[in-house]
Amino acid sequence: MPDWRNFGVMLRVLLGINALAALAALVQSADIAGWMGQYIELAAVVEPLLLLCLGALSLSRDILWRLPLRVGQACVLALAGGVSAAFFLYARSMGLVESGGVLRAMLLAVAMTALLLTYFELRSRAFSPAQAEARLAALNARIRPHFLFNSLNAVLSLIRARPQEAEAALESLSDLFRAAMRDPCELVSLADEIALAKQYLELENLRLGERLSVDWQIGDVSLALPIPPLMLQPLLENAVYHGIEPAQEGGTVRIGIEQKGDELRIAIANPTAGQAQHAAGNQMAVANIRERLALYYDLEARLEIEVGDNCYEVRIILPCQRHPLPH
Repeated sequence: MPDWRNFGVMLRVLLGINALAALAALVQSADIAGWMGQYIELAAVVEPLLLLCLGALSLSRDILWRLPLRVGQACVLALAGGVSAAFFLYARSMGLVESGGVLRAMLLAVAMTALLLTYFELRSRAFSPAQAEARLAALNARIRPHFLFNSLNAVLSLIRARPQEAEAALESLSDLFRAAMRDPCELVSLADEIALAKQYLELENLRLGERLSVDWQIGDVSLALPIPPLMLQPLLENAVYHGIEPAQEGGTVRIGIEQKGDELRIAIANPTAGQAQHAAGNQMAVANIRERLALYYDLEARLEIEVGDNCYEVRIILPCQRHPLPH
């Protein structure tokens, strides 16, 4: 059963129903010239009905999820038919439509709803939990080797010169290994993700010394919010590697975390020592995180990039509530 509150699901429903309405208008119109007028007339009836159905489905989402799949689908079909009949009867009482045709309106609504439910069921099979989990594991695997290799190099650079610091760094590295081996399908708390990022930056600070400065700006946000793992670290690694290391004087990595309404906003900014090289080097981590966000949140999360004259900033915006994997 789809998540009727998910923006991606709503968008697909709106596009699907409007596409069917446009096709129906094309069939009914005498010629191409009259197609648009016919479609506008249909849309005037379809759009309010569609929005009413989406609102009702959104409110009853949790109840529908608790029902067996076929029972839930039958309830959705019944809801579509009932809302269309009620809307048609109301429109007829207001003199907006001709008398009769209630049964036809119900059948059309049920048929279009059945098509959409079939589409969502096929899509859910294509993105089954096993496939989604395998894809997330593969995406995480792309990050781990580079991440752990760089962390290990940071420790190795300390062993001879500063053995005591190297011992403490190895303890941090063991925590990073443990986090990297975590189940990629499990969401982690924002507090855990921040702690992991700070451990990684401490390792880099041992290697780079005063050349690396970090500015954390954490607003009024619940640290218990669940987010996908390894969201911050790959971007911080890129910020250090492409923004701090090439600059002889180093620089400051700025991390901003805030909550605005139902959205969690994470921003990571660093100076640019070579804009073209920096942008090219960031693509793997950015593409990786963007794809993982799509698997976790569909269209409800996004990743934005802003490149300035002396600054490169990556922003992640995701919903505050927990979302399951596609199912």
